[in-house]
Amino acid sequence: MKPLNELSEKKGIYVGLVHYPVYNKHKEVVVASITTIDIHDFSRIARTYGVDKVYVVTPLKAQQELARKMFSHWMSGYGAGYNPTRKEAISRIGVNDSVEEVIREIESLHGKGPKVIITGAKAYKKCISYEEAREMTRKEGPVLILFGTGWGLEKSLVEKADFVLAPIQGNTDYNHLPVRAAAAIAIDRILGDRD
Repeated sequence: MKPLNELSEKKGIYVGLVHYPVYNKHKEVVVASITTIDIHDFSRIARTYGVDKVYVVTPLKAQQELARKMFSHWMSGYGAGYNPTRKEAISRIGVNDSVEEVIREIESLHGKGPKVIITGAKAYKKCISYEEAREMTRKEGPVLILFGTGWGLEKSLVEKADFVLAPIQGNTDYNHLPVRAAAAIAIDRILGDRD
């Protein structure tokens, strides 16, 4: 059996870190700010689990420039020599204006659009289990898994998605994981070595 990371490289497993459209705590649709720690951690998660690319999604040009400045530091600046493993991880990150643009890019790479799976803190009618998502990444491709910043992805993304992952449940009634922690848990459940 091939290692899962080889399967993901062959099949096309993609992740989106969505900053728009997302909600704030007042349920208003906003553009959340990019944080460099999320980008660092998503890139390291992607590299560890063989995700082909992480798309940081924001329409704000100033936020895109911030991300590109950070990429430059780790790809060709001082950071490239200081920490080559970070360079390797950061090479899997891109910045896009919208989820629709990401889908078009993936479609151009594979000749077909990805199955879109979104994540969130609550259950929806079209929820699938992590085992179902795991099977999908093994048998179908490409797959795009979207994670929302702020207080979650705006409902139009939920409605357009092919599937919604079952929420991650702790053992208390508190349910507000940081996005990079939720991503690590979800991606491990979907792509992690279970042998």
